[in-house]
Amino acid sequence: MNKITKSIWPFLLFFLVITFNGYAQKIYKVELQDEIGPNAWRTIKKAYEGAVEAKADYFLIDLNTFGGAVNFADSIRSQLLDSKIQTIVYVNNNAASAGALIALASDKIYMHNGGSIGAASVVNGSGEIMPEKYQSYMRGLMRATAEAKGRDPKIAEAFVDPEISLPTYKEDGKLLTFTATEAVNAGVAVAAVANENAIYTNLKIENPTVVQHEITFIDSLIALLINPIVSGLLILGIIGGIYMELQTPGIGFALVVALVCGALFFAPLYLQGLADNWEIALFVIGVILLALEIFVIPGFGLPGILGIIFMLCGLAFSMVSNDYLDFKFTQPGLLMNSFLIVVGAMVLTVVLMVLFGKDLLKSSAFKKLVLQDEQTAETGYTSSVPKLNLINRNGIAKTVLRPAGKIEIDDVWYDAVALDGFIDVGEEIYVEKHENYNLFVRRVAEKKA
Repeated sequence: MNKITKSIWPFLLFFLVITFNGYAQKIYKVELQDEIGPNAWRTIKKAYEGAVEAKADYFLIDLNTFGGAVNFADSIRSQLLDSKIQTIVYVNNNAASAGALIALASDKIYMHNGGSIGAASVVNGSGEIMPEKYQSYMRGLMRATAEAKGRDPKIAEAFVDPEISLPTYKEDGKLLTFTATEAVNAGVAVAAVANENAIYTNLKIENPTVVQHEITFIDSLIALLINPIVSGLLILGIIGGIYMELQTPGIGFALVVALVCGALFFAPLYLQGLADNWEIALFVIGVILLALEIFVIPGFGLPGILGIIFMLCGLAFSMVSNDYLDFKFTQPGLLMNSFLIVVGAMVLTVVLMVLFGKDLLKSSAFKKLVLQDEQTAETGYTSSVPKLNLINRNGIAKTVLRPAGKIEIDDVWYDAVALDGFIDVGEEIYVEKHENYNLFVRRVAEKKA
């Protein structure tokens, strides 16, 4: 009897292990319900790390998207292709364009009844088909992905190229899009299912342990900060803070506003893999050039022009994924949208500063926040006072007036605006009128003429 027991024991142990595994299989689930972009890639990357840490048997993506940026979809595709965990994509209800690429990269595709997959041509923001070079790249990705997972590469190409002939599935000249049933019949999907539990039944997984990936507060905050509207407001804060700081050196609070807005603008984009070190450096160099133009370098204004261009490009490039100005994998039209956001924010900042800047500087609330000990009478600076009788007084331009700058009258410095548009440093001027904080001046040579 003992010999029989000893011979049976290994088989019994093996049976118990198999039975235990059948009841304890773990599924790590993440939802991907939005446009494919930096947030989607960050979510999938963190979810997969969670699946590995949880020692999950399956990594399931609940997918419902009409597409998005190809470069981020390709990053998700690579993650799924390299996965050591069994991957499942549940198409619930749409896997269009970049979503189809992600689905094809999984080990198993299940589709919700009434779902669809396909229509993966590359289009711009207006829905217009992009040139052949974009389509060629997408066809190659789709074909390679299908081959890697044992699916028909010609079907994958037909999702992108209407010229691929597949009489069984579509008319010539039409893009291929499958319903759930059609995808199953074509061997693209495993089954059409009514819900997620039907997937586990099909996989013969009893009582699965499902771990739902949770979106953290930091993830939500980053997603909010890279929203184009919020990015535009942050750019307004950056430019407005720099403008106020350069207009009134030593102000302190405006610099803090610019730095905080800059950190909130660049940090999320850097974490999402959009902003690179050279783009941030480009912006900083632009600020330095602009400061040099205002305070140090008189003349034609080339440093100032370059500074504005560098700042604009640094901000716009940071919002768009690129490889050192190579934008071929960037969603078409996104770069132009980024420049429009930056330029729009810059123009709005200038308008707001012109309309409300002086009132803001004079407000009691603002004076409580700023440092006011940088420009004193002892060091040769003073504010314009309406009672000062400076009309027709002569002085010297101490900085370039383009048109605003500093002048000196009787060893005292004043804010001034050139009515001629430009007065170089060292030129003799006279005061024509006085309004609010500024004296309005012209060249003495023109007075004599």
